[in-house]
Amino acid sequence: MTGSKILAFEPAHWEAVREIYRLGLLTRNATFETEVPDFEAWSKKFPARWFWVIEQEGQVGGWAGLQPVSVRKVYKGVMEVTVYVHPDRGGKGLGTLLMQHLVAESENSGVWTLYASIFEENEASIRLHTAAGFRKIGFREKIAQLDGKWRNTVLFERRSKIIGV
Repeated sequence: MTGSKILAFEPAHWEAVREIYRLGLLTRNATFETEVPDFEAWSKKFPARWFWVIEQEGQVGGWAGLQPVSVRKVYKGVMEVTVYVHPDRGGKGLGTLLMQHLVAESENSGVWTLYASIFEENEASIRLHTAAGFRKIGFREKIAQLDGKWRNTVLFERRSKIIGV
C-alpha cells in the first residue's frame, strides 16, 4: 500500500500498539486475553527482533509479531504468528503487508514453520492467513472459555518452501 512503511517496534510505538490490541480484545474474536498487559510483560512476550509496526501517514495502523512456540531447541524454527490491524484501517492491505514482511523476516532468520491459532469466527484473520500460504491443520473444540463461553480455534501452519526443505 502506497505510503506505508514497516518498522521495527520501538518503545515509542507502545501506546499505539496497546490501543490496537485493546480494540482487538473488545471484539472477543482475536484472543483469549481479557486485559492488555503492561509494557514489561509485553516485551517478554514479543522479543524486539520479532516485532514490527506498520505506519501509514505517520500513524501506526497495525502490528505483527512472532513468538517461539517452545523453548526446546528442536523447535527453534517454529514460531507463532500474531497480526493486528486497527479497525479503522482494516481492508486496506495493511495486514497483507505485515504478513508478507513477517514471512520474509522469518525465513531470513531460518524459521521453517509459522503457526497460528484463530477463533473460527474470525473470518478476516482466516482469509489473511490462507492468502499468505497457511493451511488448516486442525481444530480445537472448546479449548478454553472466554467470558464464560467455550470457544473453538482453528489451527493453521505455513511451511517454508526454502527453509527446512
